Amino acid sequence: MTEQRADKRDEELEQELKLRVNAWLVPILIGVVIATQLLAPYRGWRILIVGLGGAFLLSWLWSRSLVHNLDLTRQMRFGWAQVGDRLVERFTIRNGGWAPAVWAEVLDGSTMPDYEVSRGTGVSSYDVLRWHTEAVCLRRGLFNLGPTQLRTGDPFGIFSVAIRFPATMPLLVLPPIVPLPNIEVAPGGRSGEARPRANLMDRTVSAASVREYAAGDSLHWVHWRTTARQGDLFVRLFESTPAGDWWILLDMDDGVQVGQGGDATDEHGVILAASLADRGIRLRRAVGMVAQGDELVWMRPQEGEGQRWEILRSLALMSRGERPLAEMLTRVGPSIGKNASLVIITPSADRAWVETLVPLIRQGAVPTVLLLDPPSFGGPGTMAAVRSALESLGIVHYQISKDMLNNKESRPGRGGQWEWRVTGTGTAVPVSRSSEVSWRTLQ
Repeated sequence: MTEQRADKRDEELEQELKLRVNAWLVPILIGVVIATQLLAPYRGWRILIVGLGGAFLLSWLWSRSLVHNLDLTRQMRFGWAQVGDRLVERFTIRNGGWAPAVWAEVLDGSTMPDYEVSRGTGVSSYDVLRWHTEAVCLRRGLFNLGPTQLRTGDPFGIFSVAIRFPATMPLLVLPPIVPLPNIEVAPGGRSGEARPRANLMDRTVSAASVREYAAGDSLHWVHWRTTARQGDLFVRLFESTPAGDWWILLDMDDGVQVGQGGDATDEHGVILAASLADRGIRLRRAVGMVAQGDELVWMRPQEGEGQRWEILRSLALMSRGERPLAEMLTRVGPSIGKNASLVIITPSADRAWVETLVPLIRQGAVPTVLLLDPPSFGGPGTMAAVRSALESLGIVHYQISKDMLNNKESRPGRGGQWEWRVTGTGTAVPVSRSSEVSWRTLQ
């Protein structure tokens, strides 16, 4: 039923005719009456011609005024959002003519699913009508807001007016980022092997070597034995805490996915990947991602907000593919360094892919596996065999059920909503309001 309404709406939006006659009976009747008057003159025919002709002319002038003087503007505040965010739009209809739009229908051609902002209204002459619409973004992806069509007509229903506004605006809906307090990524590397982390605030107690004292060095770093032996001040050089790269490998093989829509394993896998990438970047780790959907996503580990955005954008557009996890692990193996942490997210209950981890472990990679439990998503099978194989290799793994990401705490959303900060006294203070964000007009 929803698809039928969408198809009908698309057909209506494709209409290019701005002004058309609905009641052809009126002009035909006028022609008949005029012909009758010419053949058999009668005062009543003349009155009927004046009445019908006057109504037809008034309706035409009324509709022409609406065609040339009605304008619709559509604005939104955000060019991107996360699943769970509120999408707020502002519609403005301006009527700069003498003829009021007694009835007006706004038809929306947006591609975002479950998003209905079409409505019926009316606007007086020389007047402005403005209203807001709100909706919750329920699905990730790239959607278009618009085009929009405004339909109206004269009060007699003789003419109808259809004005199409082709302006659109892309809206990227990112996957949500949820707290994952019970999941810890196994650290890669050993002390002294990993590359130093930039902007490291703390230092380990392990000293790799010493160097001469330089202005600004803390006296707590002085290596007194070397200082006494050399007769000059020397300070210790500290090793940075191991900071192996994070590789997130998301299994998007259609053959192992379970469930439909937002309750499917691939959707929960996307949420887990987004949340882990966010955590890694906040920890100042270099985070990369590999996934095979319709297209291969291969992002080498990098740090910073730019990498976070690229990962979230790729996950927003992610769809199921046909490449199995074992093949993905074989392909990604040569690219993973010996100090890397490999995070695997999969609903596959086939233990055969676990064997492909052995070469990766031998080369120094440290896997962490997140198993999306098929039975909790309504699918068959069990993870017992896979978990047993992972335990035999000493690999850290977690079993993720559908309920873990369906609780109230895992329903985030910031764009379009209030943001709060709780003070030390327990008072909630607003940090920013959606009204502080400027409106963006669809173009």
